[in-house]
Amino acid sequence: MLSRLINFLRACWLSSWDPCIHTGLEAAGRQDGLLWYKDKGQHMNGEFSMAVVQANNLLEDQSQIESGPLSSLESGPYGTFVGIYDGHGGPETSRYINDYLFQHLKRLTSEQQSMSVDVIRKAYQATEEGFFSLVAKQWPMKPQIAAVGSCCLVGVFCGGILFIASLGDSRAVLGRHVKATGEVISIQLSSEHNVAIESVRQEMHSLHPDDLQIVVYGACKISRSIGDVYLKKAEFNREPLYAKFRLHEPFKRPILSSDPSISGIARRLIKAALQEAAKKREMRYSDLKKIDRGVRPVRRHFHDDITVAVVFLDANLLSRASTIKWPSVSVRGGGIHLPAKTLAPCAAPMEHNST
Repeated sequence: MLSRLINFLRACWLSSWDPCIHTGLEAAGRQDGLLWYKDKGQHMNGEFSMAVVQANNLLEDQSQIESGPLSSLESGPYGTFVGIYDGHGGPETSRYINDYLFQHLKRLTSEQQSMSVDVIRKAYQATEEGFFSLVAKQWPMKPQIAAVGSCCLVGVFCGGILFIASLGDSRAVLGRHVKATGEVISIQLSSEHNVAIESVRQEMHSLHPDDLQIVVYGACKISRSIGDVYLKKAEFNREPLYAKFRLHEPFKRPILSSDPSISGIARRLIKAALQEAAKKREMRYSDLKKIDRGVRPVRRHFHDDITVAVVFLDANLLSRASTIKWPSVSVRGGGIHLPAKTLAPCAAPMEHNST
């Protein structure tokens, strides 16, 4: 399955060249209805492509590519940061991650004067703690923000090393072209934290041996996230939070974790995903495109927000020293955004385990 995806991706990339992209006319990408895309851009270690298609009334996905200095120091290091943030319950957490995670990473890299697993882990922790503070501040006015969360998938290319960090069930896949055979080999780099996976269920049971219902809690059926404070701090699992989010029994330790797993042609992929969604509903792709964003039973009934970021790595550029300077590149995935203070759960409560 992954090999077919990588081969399809490679074909998309080779046929998607658009000369106007390198003229600066598409620096911020293009909007086509509910689809936002940037077909081709350049980062320090190669090229990239991004696309986002919206289904929810409020876009819950956020994404970014940052290339250039990974710290505030003149000496670097330099590299490329890619983030995919799949929100659930509302857009607040994914937006917060988009605004703060990379800034925390730059600050910590400056303090340690290098990129490392420890820097990335601490950047996740600082982002989680910052969002906790935001929830505590807004709890009296907007208590439903405690039920908003996000998966968080990050890739960092620095000094010839690729770091992958993940919370939730977004997926990072590496494709390697074998020149001798022309074959593209795919390798999944990220771990998935979803209770549909037996090993994740076993992990949850081992952490909470006294709770037989542990695997049914939480949005998206994920076991790790940023946000979802109502499943991490008992003081936010009470009224005035909606009853469907409140647990019957108090919990002493966080049910969900925010500790990431870390290890060292986008528009056409989006179209392929939409065509598959239309096929499953026995409708035409052209008819699916006409359906507006929103909560069920409109666009959200057919698919969730979808975000794809494709990063191609040039072996010669990837091996360059992390001290070589590179002009800053900063691109964020688009969509139809409503005011940042809009809180989705307050406007339209969703099913407890829907995504």
